[in-house]
Amino acid sequence: MAAKTAITPTRADDYPEWYQQVVKAADLAENSPVRGCMVIKPWGYAVWENMQRVLDKMFKDTGHVNAYFPLLIPLSFLEKEAEHVEGFAKECAVVTHHRLEAKPGGGLVPAGELEEPLIIRPTSETIIGASYAKWVQSYRDLPILINQWANVMRWEMRTRMFLRTSEFLWQEGHTVHATAQEAMEETMRMLDVYADFAENYMAMPVIKGEKTPEERFPGAVNTYTIEAMMQDRKALQSGTSHFLGQNFAKASGIKFLNQESREEIAWTTSWGVSTRLVGGLLMTHSDDDGLILPPRLAPHHVVIMPIHRNDEEKAQVMEFCHSLKAELQAQQYSGQPLQVHLDQRDLRGGEKSWQHIKKGVPLRVEVGPRDVASGSVAVGRRDQEPKAKAFIPRAEFVGTVTKILDEMQSGLLNKALKHREENTQKIDSWDDFVAYFTPRNADKPEIHGGFALSHWSPGPEAQEKLKDLKVTARCIPLDGEKEAGKCLFSGRPSQQRVIFAKSY
Repeated sequence: MAAKTAITPTRADDYPEWYQQVVKAADLAENSPVRGCMVIKPWGYAVWENMQRVLDKMFKDTGHVNAYFPLLIPLSFLEKEAEHVEGFAKECAVVTHHRLEAKPGGGLVPAGELEEPLIIRPTSETIIGASYAKWVQSYRDLPILINQWANVMRWEMRTRMFLRTSEFLWQEGHTVHATAQEAMEETMRMLDVYADFAENYMAMPVIKGEKTPEERFPGAVNTYTIEAMMQDRKALQSGTSHFLGQNFAKASGIKFLNQESREEIAWTTSWGVSTRLVGGLLMTHSDDDGLILPPRLAPHHVVIMPIHRNDEEKAQVMEFCHSLKAELQAQQYSGQPLQVHLDQRDLRGGEKSWQHIKKGVPLRVEVGPRDVASGSVAVGRRDQEPKAKAFIPRAEFVGTVTKILDEMQSGLLNKALKHREENTQKIDSWDDFVAYFTPRNADKPEIHGGFALSHWSPGPEAQEKLKDLKVTARCIPLDGEKEAGKCLFSGRPSQQRVIFAKSY
């Protein structure tokens, strides 16, 4: 008989539906009345806020400042960069009128057609470029290192909360430089920031690499990415950093006088991560009982659950719990006070505990009259079985709580890294490649090989062959060794292996 789990179906039974049920059980988000959009609920938003807090400091530590630019972009701005508009045209939401009027018989209709349609930003290179063109006059104005936290809109036909929604939250950095070298250094610096965040805060191992020409950001010279493997062995593009060369600067007219008073066109970059990181965190760590949060990003590190049967017990237990909470909050973890929640709701202990398990709280602490008498606490860890408890003297728990959280953090990273290593394979024949990515069960397309490392050379052959398999070239690994071979798709000589995978 299979063990009972909090989430139905399990990952093995139906991975896509399991994902949706974890989002629901953890109270992260829900679908909105607007098709393709989501309501991010307080617990889900708290996770995103923690991501923002860490990333914002990392950006500022590397010299960037925050600003805000308009949501609406004139159509003519997008038209200035041909490759860019072609890449986003099918995803754009367009505003064509500036007011509503009552119609006969009731209801409202758009009126007051705009002279020029406005696009709800799918990304902001063009509108930000217009400001930069005004701000940049001399080499003394450079570099410009700006980030904005914003929402964007890209129409999506098949949506999944956090991973792919029509509206989502993100940050987008946009920088301007005097030389190509400075812009490239910025591009790689921010890729490293993203990789650092993913591995050291999300406990999600990533591969840094360059996108193939077919997968580049529209209008970029080079796109660099961090790619992570989810538990279903699909890839998740988790952050991108783009070297834009002078393409957008030319389109926007970003020019400056150099030290010799000669006019030059500037060099620009852009880079971003979004709320899809919440989905990536979920799919990297969670299990069949719900969400598992890496401690460094958990809104609550510890939840204290008092247990009592009458007013006398309640007075003793609550006094113990309040003083324990104060002691724990005096501890520092990952650069901030330990986040401790005292759950005093009038719910049965089992129901309360399961709610926190499903929400992924790292440590659950139960305190009853016997614990008060013995000066101990019953501790449950989210990275262990739900019924597993350790009875620890109070002082010992307070003294070691941050060490326990660090153990959990590193344990999650090591587990995810092991999973990726076990499901990555070098493949040198087309037949083996097809077999690797062919679903092992016709009813479960998510059950396939994982990451394939195969030889590749630029050309159209790969795209044609990969389409039917629903596989894409994820990246050319930056740390990949040069290795002579033959392209799996064209037979031409190849000097490198590329990561191929199914993806989100």
